[in-house]
Amino acid sequence: QLQLDESGGDSVQAGESLRLSCFISRITPGGHTMGWSRQVPGNGREDVACLGADGIITYADSVKGRFTISKDNAKNILYLQMNSLKLEDTAMYYCAASSTKSCIYNYWGQGTQVTVSS
Repeated sequence: QLQLDESGGDSVQAGESLRLSCFISRITPGGHTMGWSRQVPGNGREDVACLGADGIITYADSVKGRFTISKDNAKNILYLQMNSLKLEDTAMYYCAASSTKSCIYNYWGQGTQVTVSS
């Protein structure tokens, strides 16, 4: 069973930066496709960044140029660096992993709240 533990959520002002971290309990030899999704109550979940097991990275248009996904393989930590935060970035952010090579996830963390205010 893969466990994902997020941290780093906080309340910040618009324009500021924040870095989310996700500790991954174990890494399989082939690695996992991993990513970050977010959800606002009443809305569907939005996939914001995906790091494929093959190293290919994709971003949602809403965060391109502002968010960066990365992974420290030595520490088993997935990061999401979020710069130039906007009010609309306010959401619960979830770390996710896939047992396939796609960005369709079947493992989820418990979430960490990011609140951006003006």
